[in-house]
Amino acid sequence: MVLVPITYKGGVFRHDIIVDLIDDLGGYVVQKHMIAQEVILQSLVPREDIELIRKTGRPLGGEVIEAPLVGTEIAVVTPSLEIHHLPHTSCDAAEYLRRAGAKTNMIGLARGFGKRIANLNIEERDVINEHDCAVFLLGNFESCIKYKLPALRRGIRVPIILTGGPNTKNLKKLADPPVEGYVGGIGRIGHRTQKQEGEIEFLDRLVEEVSGVLEKRREEIAKDPLSISPARLMAAIDEELGLSETSTHPTPVTVQIAGLRVKIPYDNFSGMIGDIEIENGIKVKDVADLLPSRMRNYIWIRIKPFSDTKIIV
Repeated sequence: MVLVPITYKGGVFRHDIIVDLIDDLGGYVVQKHMIAQEVILQSLVPREDIELIRKTGRPLGGEVIEAPLVGTEIAVVTPSLEIHHLPHTSCDAAEYLRRAGAKTNMIGLARGFGKRIANLNIEERDVINEHDCAVFLLGNFESCIKYKLPALRRGIRVPIILTGGPNTKNLKKLADPPVEGYVGGIGRIGHRTQKQEGEIEFLDRLVEEVSGVLEKRREEIAKDPLSISPARLMAAIDEELGLSETSTHPTPVTVQIAGLRVKIPYDNFSGMIGDIEIENGIKVKDVADLLPSRMRNYIWIRIKPFSDTKIIV
C-alpha cells in the first residue's frame, strides 16, 4: 500500500469523523492544527482512498488539498536578517512551504552583511543536518552565491535547494554551484514576492523544486527501505506516551522522511522511548537511533535501514 500526502481543511465540528476514517483506511495524521474554528489535518493516506475522504468531508464543510511536502521537515537558511533585507523573503518561503505541508524551521546565520564574513558554525551545521533538506536564500547577485555558498554549504549532508536573484541560466555560469535544486528570481528583498501580481509564481516554483529533490531522496531510501515508516513509528510512540493529548506544544512530534523529532527532553525520555515495544518484541531502539537534537533539548530519532537491522516492521 502506497501512502500519499494530503491536507484536509474543515470545521472543528465533527472532524473526528475524518480522523477515524483515515485511521480505518490504514493512513496516519502526522500533524493536526486547530486554528480558531478550523482544523487542518496533514495526513498520509492510501492513494485509492483520497476520493472517499473527499466525499466524506464535503458534508462537514471540509476539503482535501494536495500537499506534496507533508511528512517532511525543512530548514530555511539565510545568512542574515539585517534591517536592510527586511521584510525578509525567508518568511514568505517558510510560510509557502508550510502551506504545501512541510514543517519548516528558520535558521538565521546572523553574521551581519558582506561576503567576507559569511560562515557556518558547527552547531548551525548540525541543526541543518537534522532536516530533510535545506533551502538557502542567498542574495540578489551572482557574487552573493559565488562567494558565500562555499562557506555556507561546508559540512551540509542534506540536499540543498538554493534561491537567488540570478536566473537558472546565469547560475550555471558560476564556477561551482553543486546544489540539488535552484530557483531564480527570489532574492532577499521582500518586494520580489509581495509587490506585483504574478510574482507568487516564484514560490510555486520553489515548492515544485523542493518536492522534486525530496522525491529523489525518497527513491534513494526505497532502494534500502527503512525498518519502519516514520508515520507508524510516530503512532507507536504517541500511543504509548499520549503526546498529542498531553503536550502543550502544537506539534509535539514532527515527521521526517527518515525519522522523527520528538519535542520532549532527551535526558528524561529517550530511554523510555527506546524501550517502547512496537510489535512482537521489537522495540524502538532496535530499529532507530535516538539522538540528542541540537535544536533545544529535543529527541531526534533516525530510523535505520533494513540493511542495518534485517527488520521490517
